[in-house]
Amino acid sequence: MSDVYSPEKRSAVMRRVKGRDTTPELVVRKVLTRLGARYRLHRADLPGKPDIVLPGRRLAIFVHGCFWHGHDCARGARVPKQNRDYWVGKVAKNIARDARSRAALEAAGWRVETVWECELKDAASLDARLVDLLRDASAGSE
Repeated sequence: MSDVYSPEKRSAVMRRVKGRDTTPELVVRKVLTRLGARYRLHRADLPGKPDIVLPGRRLAIFVHGCFWHGHDCARGARVPKQNRDYWVGKVAKNIARDARSRAALEAAGWRVETVWECELKDAASLDARLVDLLRDASAGSE
């Protein structure tokens, strides 16, 4: 089955998909800032270029979109009907890359956390989780 968009339109749509400074990432950053956390963004010297890095706490946070990274929620489990083989392969490669990045960071002594896009719907739960992460990271660094 062919794409519902022309190749030019599909290209324009895909160009608009951002890899950094996404809305979910900005939400997490805003909460961390409110909690007083100091962080760096997209550290290229670390495996997988984590979205948010708290160097003093040796904590790397990835903020993943459920669809793009194959989360097991309703949005992540959705597979497009158009060009199905392409999308299944692409998401599988993303999952494998994420696992390699996580393993490399952990081997280097980093704590790695993933915040999923669907978890941002419950602001109180997100706040509590980030507070716990910061508290655990502080206790580990002393």
